[in-house]
Amino acid sequence: MSEKIVFCKGGGCTAKLGAGALSRILEMLPKSPEDKNMLVGCDSKDDAAVYRISDEVAIVQTLDFFPPMVEDPYIFGKIAATNALSDIFAMGGQVKTALNIVCFPEDMSLNVLGEIMRGGQEKVAEAGGVLAGGHSIADDGVKYGLSVMGTVHPDKIYQNNTGRPGDVLVLTKKLGVGIICTANRIGEASEKAMKEAVNSMTTLNKAAAEISRKYEVHACTDVTGFGFLGHLHEMMDGKNSCRIFSEKVPVMDEVMAYADEFFLTAAAQKNRNYAEKYVEFQNCSFAMEEVLFDPQTSGGLLLAVAPDCADAMTEEMNHQGIPAAAVGVITEKKDTEITVEA
Repeated sequence: MSEKIVFCKGGGCTAKLGAGALSRILEMLPKSPEDKNMLVGCDSKDDAAVYRISDEVAIVQTLDFFPPMVEDPYIFGKIAATNALSDIFAMGGQVKTALNIVCFPEDMSLNVLGEIMRGGQEKVAEAGGVLAGGHSIADDGVKYGLSVMGTVHPDKIYQNNTGRPGDVLVLTKKLGVGIICTANRIGEASEKAMKEAVNSMTTLNKAAAEISRKYEVHACTDVTGFGFLGHLHEMMDGKNSCRIFSEKVPVMDEVMAYADEFFLTAAAQKNRNYAEKYVEFQNCSFAMEEVLFDPQTSGGLLLAVAPDCADAMTEEMNHQGIPAAAVGVITEKKDTEITVEA
């Protein structure tokens, strides 16, 4: 494919509205009528909605779309689809169907759109789902993603705020894709670094989610636009605190050097402005702080796992090529919600 998207200015999950602004908007919305079958809805900060249709089956519903963060349309389609599908896995569900969401300029070659959608369709099929249609509008810029429907047993839903003191926090992908993509846009990222980032962003969380179901998982989210610390704050939900061991956090090669060179995103600063009041850093470098605030496109799962099975789960994931690591522990609620130790 010779044509490229040439206006990659800051897409992916860096394009999300900041968590603080979004929270204020959502707080102003009227409450929906109560429905006992709405198991997870907009009154929570979870990754997807869950609606029970029987004692055995609940529907998991989500959508996600954004502008490009890479120049290759086919790769962009794969990344956008992988990111959208992740919400189903983060809820403990299985992907069933997906619909394309497309914004596309009328003066751009449809070959570009075809490559984007080809990448997306491949990832839907890999996730075990069926691409069932979609919707498109003419726009002045490219945006692409999916609306995804999955299923889960009503008693086996992963919510993001149900972790317990003593749980081990396990992260299944390395951090740093936002910083690498920023460096790449200004021509400073190495080919090796960009290849690592693209490989991570196009890797489904399906295998990690399937392995996790063998163990006692109390909570789960996927780490995306609000960064590791922003999503961790949502997991604590004012109920618990946690300790993070920064030397245990998996980080992509070259990312720390790029952070030290200030190859940072405005979205990371939004994340810092929102979440830093909940965080105490103890002897952490500036670069490590930035990695933890860095918005992740198609990031990994962050699981709260019972302490007696965290090592076995992490080991099984590593054996399958998943770079999972135990990065912290949930504690009883303290004055400081998140303590990051060097």
